[in-house]
Amino acid sequence: MEIRPPGRSRPEEVCRLEVDITSNPEPLAVLSQDEVREIHEAALDVLAGCGVYVDYPRALEHLAANGADVDFGTGRARLGRPLIERALASCPSSFTLHDRDGGEVLRVGGDEVHFAVSSCAVRFQEGVTVRPSQAEDLVRLARVTDALPEVELQSTAVVAGEAPKNLADSYRLFLVLKNSPKPVITGAFSERGLWDMKSLLDVVSGRDVAEAPCAVFDACPSPSLKWTAISAANVMDAAGTGLPVEFVSMPMPGAATPATLAGSIVVHTAENLSGVVLAQTVRPGGPVVWGGAPVLFDMRYGTTPLSAVEAAMIGAASAQMGKFYRLPTHTYAALSDSKLVDAQAGLETALSGTIAALARVNIIAGVGALDFVGTNSCEKLVVDAEACGFIRRLLRGVEVSPDTLAVDLITELGPGGDYLGQPHTRRWFKKEAHYPGEVIDRLDRNGWEETGSPSARDRAASRVEELLAAGPRGLDPERERRLDEAMRNIMVLYGCGSLPYVGT
Repeated sequence: MEIRPPGRSRPEEVCRLEVDITSNPEPLAVLSQDEVREIHEAALDVLAGCGVYVDYPRALEHLAANGADVDFGTGRARLGRPLIERALASCPSSFTLHDRDGGEVLRVGGDEVHFAVSSCAVRFQEGVTVRPSQAEDLVRLARVTDALPEVELQSTAVVAGEAPKNLADSYRLFLVLKNSPKPVITGAFSERGLWDMKSLLDVVSGRDVAEAPCAVFDACPSPSLKWTAISAANVMDAAGTGLPVEFVSMPMPGAATPATLAGSIVVHTAENLSGVVLAQTVRPGGPVVWGGAPVLFDMRYGTTPLSAVEAAMIGAASAQMGKFYRLPTHTYAALSDSKLVDAQAGLETALSGTIAALARVNIIAGVGALDFVGTNSCEKLVVDAEACGFIRRLLRGVEVSPDTLAVDLITELGPGGDYLGQPHTRRWFKKEAHYPGEVIDRLDRNGWEETGSPSARDRAASRVEELLAAGPRGLDPERERRLDEAMRNIMVLYGCGSLPYVGT
């Protein structure tokens, strides 16, 4: 772009602007392509040098049989470039998630962006009241999520604190399946738990759920460069059955990973690559997701904010790495570390969610979360859904065509033209503008005062009650009977007599 002071511009070239404008702008890049390759090579060096610690003999034996250099005494598995490259070559670049009824609902991969509820909180918040989460809270979150089109993925969003320990993972999934057909992000708390959960999914699907997966299973390496027995078993077993596996690496700059963002991204990359190797050597071609939950270790307080801008930058960089490997991507974002549904919550949710979306992360998990993802709130969930709607409109971009440029109309109406009553306006205003729900205040002051001067949290609380009053999209009686029976079979397995809450 060439800019000249007034009176000095060339008549034939008052302002020359040469910009490559496309209908699909490139994703946000926080790394150059050369930097992506440097991080890739650094991660390969880490995996070949120190390797990863795997606290699971079956996984170590499996990795050794597939070419890893395994020290069974220390539990270290060193992964060479050929093994990693073979695993990456067998990964699908995308996969389709289905709903509870078997219908195709969304594609995970490419530049698709989908929002999901935050997972596994231990507290539930209503207004300013916070309590340990229970099964009924999970049902409320599932029903509200089901009614929000902006949030396409359920999760087993809170821990049901009153549930028997052996049922903690399967019981959560059972409650979500009873209350929403949306696909669900979940995870097992034990080696056996994954098989219990798969049995529920098979029953509700009416077939092997891997044929039309409606769930993604999270598996989290422990910072840094470690796989626990449960996580390694879950990766192998989920991959072996053909279920999508999502690796959730948790880099923590300055505490569990290097203080530099680049160093933390190297660890994130190495951990995900090790998960890819473990999953793909069990079942080549099985769906995997390159994911993470980056945080910043705040040295002032010893806390781990997920909404720090540095955490969002690591998430965006990890998406670049995942796209470099042509894999579906995930990160935690669109969340807040605030303890209330307040201005901080709005700022952090919108900023981190927008960064992740512009980076074209495929699954953005975190909607509804407060307090370092330790708390979930239905009120925050409906506010966050509005933020997701704004972000989706941003991603849709500006449509440029002869009709949208409207040169003839501008020329016809001329200076001072009134566009309000024009057919062109009637044709386009609903297509172009995103109109949020009533949680977002766009009244003038008089109108706002006439409605009682409600705060955003007041409006959110009213919206939550409206959505809950509509009731759930439950199962048909026969499938509900089969699901209940499958859950009872799991209870018998662990000697549990009854459930604290069945969600109906």
